[in-house]
Amino acid sequence: MKHTLLGAVFAAAVALPAFANDYTIMAPAAPGGGWDSTARAMQEVMQAEGIAGSVQVQNVPGAGGTVGLAQFASTAAGDPAQLIVGGYVMVGAILTNASPVSLADVTPIARLTGEAVGIAVSADSPITDINGLVEMMKADPGSVSWAGGSAGGVDHITVGLLAKAAGVDPTKINYVAFSGGGEALAAILGNQVTVGISGVGEFLPQVEAGTMRMLAVSTAEKWPGTDAPTLMESGYDVNVQNWRMVAAAPGLSDEQKAAVAADVDKLANSAGWKAMLETKGWANTYLAGAEFDTQLAKEIETTTAILKDIGLVQ
Repeated sequence: MKHTLLGAVFAAAVALPAFANDYTIMAPAAPGGGWDSTARAMQEVMQAEGIAGSVQVQNVPGAGGTVGLAQFASTAAGDPAQLIVGGYVMVGAILTNASPVSLADVTPIARLTGEAVGIAVSADSPITDINGLVEMMKADPGSVSWAGGSAGGVDHITVGLLAKAAGVDPTKINYVAFSGGGEALAAILGNQVTVGISGVGEFLPQVEAGTMRMLAVSTAEKWPGTDAPTLMESGYDVNVQNWRMVAAAPGLSDEQKAAVAADVDKLANSAGWKAMLETKGWANTYLAGAEFDTQLAKEIETTTAILKDIGLVQ
């Protein structure tokens, strides 16, 4: 009887999934924005797919993600259970804030998603199309207040590029930075600002509910889920796609980095993640390993040039 019980316990233990890691994912922004959504999507899928037994999300907002990045780099070192999400916005914020901590101080693992940037107004706004908004900018750039993410991030860059394409001095735009998507959304819906700019996925629920109107998207081609025109087909030479990534802690051994990368690869190729991408309206831009390292270096170089061009970095 004793041997039978021990055998049953052993068999049950063997049958349980073996988790490489439990994880804590830092979203270096307030709840409600793209990084928070990405971290919580990862949490849901990693647990549902059996990639990790427990995944926690930690929000550390501030300065375009550089506050969270600095905290992560200093406190997570050597811990393979710690992850942080970031992306285009963080690249710009590191530059505009002259951050002493950069993505070189963590361990980039993979690019996960891509998303168009959407330009939207409240449903009761008198602005009905992107050309009407641009005409307001031409007449008085400061009269048009833009609610978006952190200064120097993809939202800010897109506004600057639109201004430049329309013949407006990009240094004169009235950009109001919010640390979380929820705060920006409230400002747009409450008509505290003229217009909002963010990832299309953050606006679509409100557009579908009839409380917001999408004026344009930033990508060269129309974005799934919305009939809004692109900036390019509206006559403005702007083509921007936001992207989000995941990084691990600094100071990992090659074996630890490989184990984390394997878990992220399982996530990116899982049925649950593919379904999540469709639900969120995110493009699958998964890129890992040396190819991602090379692409990230190019993105940093390109973003530096754009920020200098529109006057956000000297």
